[in-house]
Amino acid sequence: MKICWKHAVAFGLLACTAAAQAQTNPFAKGPDPTLAGIRGNGPFAISSQVVARQAGIGGATVFSPNTPGTYALIALCPGFTEGEPSVTPIGMQLATHGFVVAAMTTVTRLDLPPSRATQLLATLDIVRALNTGPVAGKIDINRVVVGGHSMGGGGTLGASVTRPGILAGLPFAPFSVDKSFATSVPQFIFGGQNDNIANPDNHAIMFYEQLTDSTPKVYVELTGQNHFFVNNNVAPSAQFAIAWAKRFADNDRRYEQFITAGAVQAEMAAGRLVAIRRESVPF
Repeated sequence: MKICWKHAVAFGLLACTAAAQAQTNPFAKGPDPTLAGIRGNGPFAISSQVVARQAGIGGATVFSPNTPGTYALIALCPGFTEGEPSVTPIGMQLATHGFVVAAMTTVTRLDLPPSRATQLLATLDIVRALNTGPVAGKIDINRVVVGGHSMGGGGTLGASVTRPGILAGLPFAPFSVDKSFATSVPQFIFGGQNDNIANPDNHAIMFYEQLTDSTPKVYVELTGQNHFFVNNNVAPSAQFAIAWAKRFADNDRRYEQFITAGAVQAEMAAGRLVAIRRESVPF
């Protein structure tokens, strides 16, 4: 069992504080969350619309809540040789928790991480400009998140460097030859214990260690999982992704309880994680 933990801060939020925050935070969506709730689909029914292939991207499917209001936008990039369906399951689950999510297709399936970073940013810009279909009027253009699998995870880190206004990053089993990503964007990085494509010691952990200690960052390693755990939305990856995006894109402190030191350690105690690294997370 591997565990590395630095600067862990004890969780001390009271239920009344969370309830008050939900009432005063204009970005907070939905009822008070529970662990059981974020492990599955959320309270929002969703619709989808297709963004056609165009300059800069291979296309995307955009999932958006049917409930009126504005939501943070998340763009998700697939990995090398993968298509949009590889990130659709987690994308749909995120949308049901109150996000607009663009599951994108790359221009070619062989595009490398720097190109995927550029395409993630292009996807954000194209989707933010949509004014027709179910998503029209539902995107808060100032609140954006990027995520991706494998080389899409490398692209996530690259996009976070290029555009520091991004509020959070979600790299799943990230792969990149370049290991230096100097970004202040909060990153929750996922690895698989049995990943022999993007071995965590050579990729995810190195990316984590390259981030400054002032950057909110977490690394978790999923027990027994290979490179493709995100394709099947293996627990607890979605619950952490939801909570991270909620905390940093929606400033919704009700979700801190799911990504505190104790909460992440509980997943290790339950056997779902074999490694944790967590530094400079402000709660």
